[in-house]
Amino acid sequence: MRVVFFGTPDFAVATLDAIYHASYEIVGVVTAPDKPAGRGLKMQSSDIKKYAEEKRISVLQPITLKDPEFVKRLQQWRADVFVVVAFRFLPFEVYNIPPCGTFNVHASLLPQYRGAAPIHWAIINGETKTGITTFFLNNEIDFGDIILQKGIDILPDETTGELYARMKKISAMMALETLSLIKNRSATRLPQCRIKDANMKLAPKIKKIDTIIDWNDTAKNIINKIRGLSPFPGAVTFLVQKDKKHVSIKIYKASITFEKSNNEVGIIDTDDKTFLYISTKDFKISIHNLQIEGKKRCNLAVFLQGNKASNYSILK
Repeated sequence: MRVVFFGTPDFAVATLDAIYHASYEIVGVVTAPDKPAGRGLKMQSSDIKKYAEEKRISVLQPITLKDPEFVKRLQQWRADVFVVVAFRFLPFEVYNIPPCGTFNVHASLLPQYRGAAPIHWAIINGETKTGITTFFLNNEIDFGDIILQKGIDILPDETTGELYARMKKISAMMALETLSLIKNRSATRLPQCRIKDANMKLAPKIKKIDTIIDWNDTAKNIINKIRGLSPFPGAVTFLVQKDKKHVSIKIYKASITFEKSNNEVGIIDTDDKTFLYISTKDFKISIHNLQIEGKKRCNLAVFLQGNKASNYSILK
């Protein structure tokens, strides 16, 4: 089978690599345009583009997916099937090109957690189970007919980064299984059920406001937010020094102490040497790994060597 692969981030590379080493001909890859990144704002290629160039696979980087010239180039590749992993929504003019259809590999058990950040939101919301879904694309975002699904347990202290690493490998195997079903004309199509709005959990792109910790929340919910935003983009809180200067910190790892907060929300408790607790709605949480604005991420012991935490208070 002739395959065109659509993807951009590292998560998609595992699937592209699995297809590359299987009995399929990858005739081309579609990925995001290069963009400036880093302090020097040098143009950076996506992880998928870097992989494709290493394997000498043709690459297209359209700005507009409905561009007639881009659509024409896709048609000229004469692919049997398109495979999509972590890419933009494809218009009808694109996903309707291959005779065997276009399928997406999505990191949730659809129809729940449709959107750009399903792994983040599953952990933030305290889920204990998630999964992978492959489905044929249609004109609704993440709502096409399901081909395969596989459930995955979320471990109690697992972060988004850790779950991400596990799921990208499982996604690759699911893509290969789906390709085999399509090749053998045995892929089933299960329409997604429509869930009432009150029971629907979505996974939109993480915004800055989503990263800010609300210390009036419960310790469990705050820990889930920290796990769900670690290692990227990081759960954020703001500190005030005695000179009234504000700084932000990102917290990447913390745990519940089960020491009650006694209604003192957002209070720092520290000996400036071995521990740093912050009170929540119910219990104090212990900070283990963090990053202060302008510095590198570090463990608490290193942070306390260079910062007297008792000089700070939480900005409320």
